[in-house]
Amino acid sequence: MLRQLSADDPRFKTASFTSGMNLIVAEKRTSSTETDSRNSAGKSSLIELIHFLLGARVDKRSLVSDRHLRSVNFHLKMDWPSNGVLTVGRRASRPNFVQLDPDIRPGRQEEMFALGGPAEVTLDEWNKLIEKDLFGVRADASGVSGRTMLSFLMRRASAHGFNQATESFSKQRKADAATNLAYLLGLDYELADGYRKLSAQKATRTQLRKAVNDPVWGRIVGSTADLRGQITLAEAQLRRLEDQIADFQVVPEYERVKQEADALARRIKQLAQDDTIDQSNLEELQQAVTEASDVTVDYMESAYRELGILLGDQVRRRFDDVQTFHQSVVRNRRVFLEAEIESLTSRLTERRDERARLGEQQAQLLRMLNEGGALEALTALQQALAREQANVEALRHRYEAAQALEASARQITAQRLQQQQAVATDLNERREQQAEATLLFSRFARELYGEREAYLRIEAGRENLQITPYIRSDNSRGIGNMVIFCFDLALSVLAHRHGRGPDFLVHDSHLFDGVDERQLVKAFALAAEVSAEEGMQYIATINSDDLAKAVRLGFNDAPFVREPRLTDDLEDGGLFGFRF
Repeated sequence: MLRQLSADDPRFKTASFTSGMNLIVAEKRTSSTETDSRNSAGKSSLIELIHFLLGARVDKRSLVSDRHLRSVNFHLKMDWPSNGVLTVGRRASRPNFVQLDPDIRPGRQEEMFALGGPAEVTLDEWNKLIEKDLFGVRADASGVSGRTMLSFLMRRASAHGFNQATESFSKQRKADAATNLAYLLGLDYELADGYRKLSAQKATRTQLRKAVNDPVWGRIVGSTADLRGQITLAEAQLRRLEDQIADFQVVPEYERVKQEADALARRIKQLAQDDTIDQSNLEELQQAVTEASDVTVDYMESAYRELGILLGDQVRRRFDDVQTFHQSVVRNRRVFLEAEIESLTSRLTERRDERARLGEQQAQLLRMLNEGGALEALTALQQALAREQANVEALRHRYEAAQALEASARQITAQRLQQQQAVATDLNERREQQAEATLLFSRFARELYGEREAYLRIEAGRENLQITPYIRSDNSRGIGNMVIFCFDLALSVLAHRHGRGPDFLVHDSHLFDGVDERQLVKAFALAAEVSAEEGMQYIATINSDDLAKAVRLGFNDAPFVREPRLTDDLEDGGLFGFRF
């Protein structure tokens, strides 16, 4: 039971609660003008603060994140199972820590030197304590959350918690909500949680499917058809590398042998170039030898005789001397040319022999190099093999993932059918729990609307466990809100009755918007009656004129109205006592 909501800011209006029904009223002052409003009186803020103190996360949009409230310490006194009164303290400037007085963590009271005073715990620890002590959730339970279940017992207008009875905030995943509702109603929540897991698998598959279709990510994920071809090529490359390494022979001093082979190649090339020059010179010399012949002068004497010129003996001797000299020159030239030809021929022969010898040496070295390699080359091959092995392994993993992805749609469909059948079977076996919930909801609905048909429809859906509270109506907003009222009341009674939930239910005044005043008075009377019967606490915030409608129809509000009385005075009439 919640007892008191307070703050260390003296302007804050402390709210006190008792067992049974509690009404926090926002009044319209007699001096109010047309521009005043009770919208900022603090009715919804009161529920936001209780959520804050019961473990809600804080973000920049949270009420307590306002700069005027960040350093304010808020406190909530409440009855804690088996521990008497517990005071919870928290402020937004330290959102991840909660002060508990006394320390209720397991085993602390039994410690020999336990101080029994306040203790600071983390927000996660506090939420675990709420789940265990208020809702009786096992430590190994999955799919249920104390925070989610509290959001059904204290719906928040800021989270659009009054849109549907089976959702506590907008865009809540149906499978998540259904799992927590199943726990509160006493159904097999673990079986219901199977829907949530399947939804998670489907969401993951959808994301992967999108990734496969993405032009960039698609290359990373791939399809089985593409990956099969890539694996075939990679495996072939892997085998080639393995064969090369198996046949590889390490050549000692590989670099020296290679340098020697290179030097031989350069020498053979130089010899060939020298041969070309000498061969050209040889051809020129042979041509010169051919052209080096004696000059004949016999025709000269007959030519002079025909001209009537007789050559004397002295002239003839001169011609003979000249001829002898010329013949000597030609003979000497031939001797020189023949000597040069012999020298060139000899050098050509020597170089031919050297090229042949060097060629054999080069061939031997090249064979040695071709048959093996350096140790560094073997190391490089082994590194390439390791990379290729990793590549093949990665491709195989991608192929398995792609194969699983392509098969997952069929598997999820099959698992959904199995899940649906299992839940249907379980519902047949849990008729007692369903009957208790349906009869309770139907009783509450009849209290409000007489003999209208009203029941809880619980069935195994394809996507989630479907829980639908139904009251035959024309789908008006007022009746829709009363469906939520009856559903929440039944939910809280069943959970508390069987040890699966706390003893309080809190409703914001938004729930009563648009409700016919006849149903409003009956709803208040029903809440007071049921909370007394079940030993529970019902807290509602309400505007004074709505409450007045109920009073006019005979509802006695005097025993239920609690402090503070909020007003529409903008300066200090609200819950916080100041405007911000």
